[in-house]
Amino acid sequence: MKKEQSYLVEVPNTLLAFMLQTIKGQSRNTIKHLLSRGQVLIDGTVQRQFDLPLQPGQTVTVLNQAKGAALPFPILYEDERLIAVDKPAGLLSVGTERERNRTAYRMVADYLRARDGLPRIFILHRLDRDTSGVLVFAKEEAFRDFLQENWSTIATIREYYAVVEGTDIPQSGVCRSMLQENKGHKVYSVQSRDGKEAISRYRVLDRQKGYSLLSVQIETGRKNQIRVHLSELGHPVAGDKKYGATSDPMRRLALHANRLVFSDLHVGKELSFIATVPKEFSRMFPRFSF
Repeated sequence: MKKEQSYLVEVPNTLLAFMLQTIKGQSRNTIKHLLSRGQVLIDGTVQRQFDLPLQPGQTVTVLNQAKGAALPFPILYEDERLIAVDKPAGLLSVGTERERNRTAYRMVADYLRARDGLPRIFILHRLDRDTSGVLVFAKEEAFRDFLQENWSTIATIREYYAVVEGTDIPQSGVCRSMLQENKGHKVYSVQSRDGKEAISRYRVLDRQKGYSLLSVQIETGRKNQIRVHLSELGHPVAGDKKYGATSDPMRRLALHANRLVFSDLHVGKELSFIATVPKEFSRMFPRFSF
């Protein structure tokens, strides 16, 4: 594949605006990283100034821009320390003994290695295979450690959309329990202190045709936490046969990691990652404005 790609300037513009218009499928942050890494040349000279004026006849060359294949899912945010993506349902977050290659982790790692020469990325958190939505990886091990050590204070909002069976669920509530996992890899609540505390807060957004749409915010990130809590309320997530669902209207687990908000990470601003709500949700709840 080409090691560089050149683009001819035809009308006056600025460098960043020209690149955003010309290089399809790349985010504003990705373009800025190309500039900061010296991968952009104007008539053969490296330029890093994003608002540099361009004139007709000049040539913008991007080095290694076409080297790696694009990701098969959207990049929600990227900077020099982390990358957030919108993982589709049906894709593992990380590898298992049975599947090591077709994972979000492997795809993002391969993409960044091909594009930037980044040797590896680091796992911050996980989503179930059949849960879609916001998934974040760190580019530096030290930053991963910092985030994980301070996750409860840094991750200020972790919101999911869940479609559950039944419409008689209370309008809002808090689920708090100690969770354990059995040998069959099923998680359940226990009375003893041997489990791990899990806290989920929910509110009903809409009710239609035997299903309820919930916004669920979690204060802890235990395995299958939302699925267990809603099942134990008598309203399992639609499509979740493992935890008692008897219907599958979306032909997938009806759970979507909608929003993840990080507090100030020493960059002077809050970071908010929002994943596009899958069409299956809007089809089931057309009255609700996602």
